Amino acid sequence: MLGNFIYHNPTKLYFGENALDNLSTELANYGENVLLIYGGGSIKKTGLYDEIMTILKKSGKTVPEIAGVMPNPTVEKLYEGCKIAKESKADLILAVGGGSVCDYSKAVSVSTYCEEDPWDKYYIRMEDADNEIIPVGCVLTMVGTGSEMNGGAVITNHETKLKIGHVFGSNVFPKFSILNPKLTFTVPQYQMAAGFYDILNHITEQYFSNSDDNTSDYIMEGLMKSLINSSRIAVKNPKDYEARSNIMWTAAWALNTLVAMGKSTDWMVHMIGQSVGAYTDATHGMTLAAVSLPYYRYIMPYGLEKFKRFAINVWNVNPGNKTDEEIAEEGLNAMESWMKEIGLVMKISELGATEDMIEGIANGTFIMEGGYKVLTHEEIVSILKASM
Repeated sequence: MLGNFIYHNPTKLYFGENALDNLSTELANYGENVLLIYGGGSIKKTGLYDEIMTILKKSGKTVPEIAGVMPNPTVEKLYEGCKIAKESKADLILAVGGGSVCDYSKAVSVSTYCEEDPWDKYYIRMEDADNEIIPVGCVLTMVGTGSEMNGGAVITNHETKLKIGHVFGSNVFPKFSILNPKLTFTVPQYQMAAGFYDILNHITEQYFSNSDDNTSDYIMEGLMKSLINSSRIAVKNPKDYEARSNIMWTAAWALNTLVAMGKSTDWMVHMIGQSVGAYTDATHGMTLAAVSLPYYRYIMPYGLEKFKRFAINVWNVNPGNKTDEEIAEEGLNAMESWMKEIGLVMKISELGATEDMIEGIANGTFIMEGGYKVLTHEEIVSILKASM
């Protein structure tokens, strides 16, 4: 049965080849100081930095900057960002980059005026933001996380070996996001494929829960089929605009909270994958890919009906005279073939994980209760060993 819920997503999206033309209109809604945040400098190589700076200057903005946001933003980088945001009296944070830059910018937005240690408040105690929040706008250059249209912000603490995501409320969602599929064309193939799997896994984390026949499941099946089709095109021709635009649009809907409405969700692949990332600093989407199949094969018997549906409706498995178990397994085999086809990493050992890390990774894995099976510590260890 579909549960009771309130759905509210305040993010305004500008989508298409000319989406950046709308930035000046949005800038008019904010004060003089716009804090520009970006990653390793690829936006300078592509010319996007100059293009955005021209718009900012024409809009009369003062533009302090935070550069060098890493793929897995650290708590030290968060503290640095808070200091700059406060000193510059930022009226708006403009994130230009992929999901990590967007995540980091939202973390800075809630942490700058936090009177406590934001790591303790938001990432250990998981409390809501009750202080001044700096508004955020995004210009997206890589798809995968859905961070452009949600309240998620993942931060890594290498000292404690923890990588934790906090999902903030709609008051922390970006106020606007600019989505031009052409800005994703220059992303390296490895990162592109990792983003594709991040999108799929966002959907499966919400799909593999409950056995009820509900609207969200039908939406998710359509999103997954679209992603699988477009990803196959994109890995052969990364500049196929139709494929990349469909993927960008799917990524936003995969994690803008819509398909989670009224149902429980799992998120154990993310919990295990993020813990792997805390130890290896590996690319997020690849950590998810490496642990997914061992996890899903383990919990499949507990959610067999949905895994059977997944095989038939998403992977076009012909049920024939097969048992439910055979159908479900064939679906996961089809997913595995697709994962290899698009170039995903299938083992955590390929990401730098070693046998002596497994116990620590398991200890750093948060156990969620929304899926078909609440895992024990020993079961997480077993899944990690199967992921090696």
